[in-house]
Amino acid sequence: MEECCTKHKERSPEEIRALTNRLNRIEGQIKGLKKMIDEERYCVDIITQVSSVQAALNAFQRELLNSHIKSCVVTDIRNGNEEAVDELCGLLQKTMK
Repeated sequence: MEECCTKHKERSPEEIRALTNRLNRIEGQIKGLKKMIDEERYCVDIITQVSSVQAALNAFQRELLNSHIKSCVVTDIRNGNEEAVDELCGLLQKTMK
């Protein structure tokens, strides 16, 4: 049986803190959405909040993608792993749907 290879990325404590803070804010927004549903809030208000959550997730994704390109992809290419470009192209296709 073939073993799965899981890649890992070392992040600085500052980067971890920044990403975690973003996710905590997004989590709070999601909880706010649940509360709005429970309170039977007006649809437009909920949809507006959903847009805010999507924007926050998009910003989180852009930050991760930026970091990935500047570190992982650059390192892989410098080490002769040109498959990193194909992986990046596939990732961009998935995320730009």
